[in-house]
Amino acid sequence: MRKLATLLALTAASPAFAASGPFFSLHNTNFIVTLAFILFILVLMYFKVPGMLGKMLDKRAEDIKSELDEARTLREEAQALLASYERKHKEVQDQADRIVAHAKEEAALAAEQAKADLQKSIARRVKAAEEQIASAEASAVRDVRDQAIAIAIGAANDVIAQQMTAAEGNKLIDAAIAEVNAKLH
Repeated sequence: MRKLATLLALTAASPAFAASGPFFSLHNTNFIVTLAFILFILVLMYFKVPGMLGKMLDKRAEDIKSELDEARTLREEAQALLASYERKHKEVQDQADRIVAHAKEEAALAAEQAKADLQKSIARRVKAAEEQIASAEASAVRDVRDQAIAIAIGAANDVIAQQMTAAEGNKLIDAAIAEVNAKLH
C-alpha cells in the first residue's frame, strides 16, 4: 500500500501536469513550448537545414562508398601483387631446384670423368713403368752380355797368348792386314 501511494505521488508530480489553465493561453507552458518547437522547425525549413543535412549525409555516404571502393581496389591490387610474388617465388624456387639438380648431375659426371682420367693416368704410369723395367732389363742383359764377351775375349786372349808363338802371331797380323786391304780396295 505504501508503494502504491508513492507511485501515485510521483505520477501526479510530473511536468506534464504542471501546466494549468486553458491550452491556447500564453500562461500555459505546454502551449509556449509547442509554439517554440513549431517556430524552430519552420526556421530550420526556411534555411533549408534538412536539405543541407541530407546533402551532408549524402556526401558522407559517397565519401564512405568511395573509401570502401578504394579499399576494395587496394585489396584486389594487394592480392594480385601477392599472387604475383608467390608465383615468382615458386618460379625462383623451381629454377633453384633445377640448378641444384643440374649441379648434382654435373658433379656426378665430373666424378665419373675424374675416375676415368685417374684410371687412364694409372694405366699410362703402369705402361711407362713396364717400359722402364723392360728397358732396364734389356740394358742389364746387354751389360751382362758385354761383360761376358769381354771376359770371353780376355780368356781367349790369355789362352791364345799361352799357346801361340811370336812367329804365328806375326803371320796372323799379316793375314789380317791383307784381308782388310782386300776388302777396302
